[in-house]
Amino acid sequence: MDRSQNPPEKSVMLQPQPPPAYQDNPAAYPPYYPGQSFPQGPYAQGSHPGQAVVSVQPTVFVTAAPLVNPLPDYLSYSIFTTLCCCLPLGIAALIFSISTRNANQNGQRELAEKNSEKARTLNHVAVGLGIVCLVLVITIQVVMVKNAYNHNYKYDIYKYQK
Repeated sequence: MDRSQNPPEKSVMLQPQPPPAYQDNPAAYPPYYPGQSFPQGPYAQGSHPGQAVVSVQPTVFVTAAPLVNPLPDYLSYSIFTTLCCCLPLGIAALIFSISTRNANQNGQRELAEKNSEKARTLNHVAVGLGIVCLVLVITIQVVMVKNAYNHNYKYDIYKYQK
């Protein structure tokens, strides 16, 4: 490689430079003196010329109290519909029932009202579907037994006529 292709400023940049000198007191920090005393206390900070004193406020936790008159959560109704009527709608009703219970405990009345109504509606629909399915199964069984009986009866009549 030819030295004439590299201008002198690039050759200077490729040579390692020594690190900057150590500074005892950087410009951004106030000076520290070994015998200096700082105010004591959990939130006290040392006073430095040109800097404002910062005080930290204690954290306040706000908790909501449970509702005085909690709304019904229909939890037992949801468990019944899950196990006995319609599993998918029962699970959805169970989720809304648990959400209603949590909203009651957290003092969120509007959310509790909404979830309680949804849980009740889903439970009613699940029971309705369960009853319709039960009636259909019983009807199909009766029709099948009746057809089987009629088929066997006709077969027995033809058997004895010969």
